[in-house]
Amino acid sequence: MGYLHKNREKLTVYTEDGQLNIDNNAAENAIRPFVIGRKNWLFSDTPRGAKANGLEPYDYLRRVYTDLPRAKTVEDIEALLPWKLQGKTGAELPNKLKGGVN
Repeated sequence: MGYLHKNREKLTVYTEDGQLNIDNNAAENAIRPFVIGRKNWLFSDTPRGAKANGLEPYDYLRRVYTDLPRAKTVEDIEALLPWKLQGKTGAELPNKLKGGVN
């Protein structure tokens, strides 16, 4: 009850303007396909997914989150795509993707 009493004005502002919705269901429904899809797109067995390219999803994400901040060019970023890393081990990857300098 304290929350309701303290935030009454904010919670009832929609009653003052007929154009405002009481909820944000329309916005949530608009983004739902992307929220649900982002995991599926990354890990599914699609031709471009991590698993489909012989990569362990956790290791792939760890690598992307480690190497992406060091990427300087579009080519550096594209080198992190799952189909570019397909079947490569750490020894075969370009030096700059392992934290070194090429």
